[in-house]
Amino acid sequence: MLIGWVIWRFIIALFDRVVVKLGVNLYTTVKPIIFIIDTNHAMTTVTKPIDTDNKPILTIDKLDVQRGDFVLCQEVQLTLEMGDVCHLIGENGLGKTTLMSQIAGLLPIIHGTCVCAGAMVYVSHQLGISAALTVAQNLRFLLSLYGVDADDTLIDEALWQVGLEGLQDISSVQLSAGQMRRVGLARLFVLTPNEASFWLLDEPLTALDTTMVQRLEACILAFAKAGGAVLMASHQATKATNRQLNLAEFAL
Repeated sequence: MLIGWVIWRFIIALFDRVVVKLGVNLYTTVKPIIFIIDTNHAMTTVTKPIDTDNKPILTIDKLDVQRGDFVLCQEVQLTLEMGDVCHLIGENGLGKTTLMSQIAGLLPIIHGTCVCAGAMVYVSHQLGISAALTVAQNLRFLLSLYGVDADDTLIDEALWQVGLEGLQDISSVQLSAGQMRRVGLARLFVLTPNEASFWLLDEPLTALDTTMVQRLEACILAFAKAGGAVLMASHQATKATNRQLNLAEFAL
């Protein structure tokens, strides 16, 4: 079932790329999305308006963090409301990335539930950057997935925020690993809770200089203040969070 879902997501992404090249905007009528992941591994997508004022943006209830039959943590509980920025902590091997993959729907949930009200941005070590596209084309495509029709001015501003100004037309294959990571982060400086109300960030501060860390922290705080919610795993101390989830409390 998981393989089938991954194939389906690939087809959707490919279709979105075709739409971008044709210059067609199909997102003007798209409503926010609810992802419901239950104990039967089923993911249900409901496209209908969401009143996020009256419900949490993310609800995790008695979720077991596991890969296959190997359980890392049991019955994890977390509720995130508008304005919450939660720091996910725990020693290596406790399952921070595994939990994030489960929330994103990339790994099945065997026991427990996870409900995300609204569209989700997942920034992980797998950046989704195509070496065949330029920097600007990659960023424009990533933003199009959330219904953002990014013009050159918006692209330039986002790239300036991550220190990649002047590289818009450079082939992404010429970028270093650190620069490609910044391209993946650049979308965060454009997206608002209207496009995606929940950010799932796996080690976003890794390998960033002090200026870039400060910019990203300010971006996260502004997003939360505007009504979004964030779950962020990081080994680094950060000023951007107001909540904490320690997986050690749920470890076996």
